[in-house]
Amino acid sequence: MPPKKRVSKKKHAVKKKITKGGQAMASNPQRFTFPKGFAWGCATASYQIEGAWDEDGKGPSIWDTFAHILGNVVDGDNGDIVCDHYHRMEEDVKLMADLGMKNYRFSLSWPRMFPTGDVKNVNMKGVDFYDRLINELLKNGIEPLATLYHWDLPQALQDKYGGMLSKEFVKDFTAYSEKCFELFGDRVKQWITFNEPSCICVLGFGLGMHAPGRANNPGTEVYLSSHHLLLAHAYSVECYRKKFQKKQKGVIGITLNAEWWEPVSSHADDINASNRAMNFTLDFYAEPIWGGQGEYPKTMRDAAGSRLPAFSEKEKKLINGSSDFFGLNHYSTRAAGRPSATTALQCLPREIKSLWSGMGSAGKFFSAIKPMVNPFAASYFKDMDISPYPDPAGTEYTTMRWAIAPRGFRSLLNYIHNKYHPKGGIIITENGLASQEDTKEAMEADKDSIRIPFFKAYLREMHNAIAVDGCDVRGYYAWSFMDNFEWSFGNSKRFGLVRVDYDTLERTPKPVAHWYKGVMDNNTLLV
Repeated sequence: MPPKKRVSKKKHAVKKKITKGGQAMASNPQRFTFPKGFAWGCATASYQIEGAWDEDGKGPSIWDTFAHILGNVVDGDNGDIVCDHYHRMEEDVKLMADLGMKNYRFSLSWPRMFPTGDVKNVNMKGVDFYDRLINELLKNGIEPLATLYHWDLPQALQDKYGGMLSKEFVKDFTAYSEKCFELFGDRVKQWITFNEPSCICVLGFGLGMHAPGRANNPGTEVYLSSHHLLLAHAYSVECYRKKFQKKQKGVIGITLNAEWWEPVSSHADDINASNRAMNFTLDFYAEPIWGGQGEYPKTMRDAAGSRLPAFSEKEKKLINGSSDFFGLNHYSTRAAGRPSATTALQCLPREIKSLWSGMGSAGKFFSAIKPMVNPFAASYFKDMDISPYPDPAGTEYTTMRWAIAPRGFRSLLNYIHNKYHPKGGIIITENGLASQEDTKEAMEADKDSIRIPFFKAYLREMHNAIAVDGCDVRGYYAWSFMDNFEWSFGNSKRFGLVRVDYDTLERTPKPVAHWYKGVMDNNTLLV
């Protein structure tokens, strides 16, 4: 096990400069007011902020194991300490309140509460942490939205039966969910089962660039893990609806991540390619839940054949309609074209390709992608059968190399609204960017020339989708409350509204945090 990073023992300070109103106004600003009751907030995840990875009885997660292997994460970073939210929770919640947060999305760490994954083996210190967090949020007038699974599976279950590759996972996750409903459902009225199934299964079982780091069989394991995930979601929702929903008066759903895919040209083959891209990314998980039949997209069934498991008739009925709202994480737009000879390699996410370029990890990278570029091997990426391109109209990119293309956000909201008509509407559970302007000097100079314009543009297109197009969007959670561990990129990418100095753990609200406070306070965007 590598040594933990040294962190100053001095109690950190929180630099505050809270402003009322928060939005700088032009001489004649345009006003975009959102529907009454629109939910504003921010989001985080347990492994990305908590630290205390082996304290107070917590068991290891697959991300603890993965990040401790040298070469898996940029600069050897890990979540051992990161933001140390576990020890600084009260201060962080107070800062949220000072910054005007009305809603906060966080995730529960399964191995912190149940170290072996078995709900019979309860770690009460872990349960107590989330009890205190929820109570602190409510005391400060902040509504909690709890995610049951944001990627930190107990390592014990990965070792026991291969995690999501086994149907045993469905039973264990459902039992874990039920226990969480029992423990916290009297106060938590909004639940999300899984965050971003596509990232969990494609990056974890197709590319091997996320935990548990598997890439040997991307033609089968992406589909198998996804299938078990969706079943675990459906059975957990059934449990909540039958045993808890009426009494606790809450809602439960799932969060899917999606880029908007446009055709690279007006050629019919490119249009078909963009449709396939949507089928294999968003619709893969959305169609069984909201499509009305409880089945995967026909495009996928035709391409993958028997490698894509089928739902039984009972399972189809169970999964169909198994979400009270449509949780959506969105960051960027891309273009798709007709397939080429290098389709499988091109389908790798561009941020993953850039991650391993020049890092001294080329051997690991090319070893990982070998099954995907092997012309004789089955692969999820080959099944998709497209050539991806950068956003055709994008002129700016975030430090993640994601195109800043707010028009794609509006298009995606229309796609979901018109195709799925989700009951309970759409809730944007993540949207944001990583910017270079995150040095201490930039924060002191109130520089935020990329982040504030980004949010203005995306919120304006979201408003257009609501007010002009009639899309039913009911909430928006900015990613993220504070800088945190950005998975394989470690601490190198900063998404936070609040800057974290990883040496001192000092929190400093960025200019965008004050600006966002004005939006939330007034339920209005000024442009």
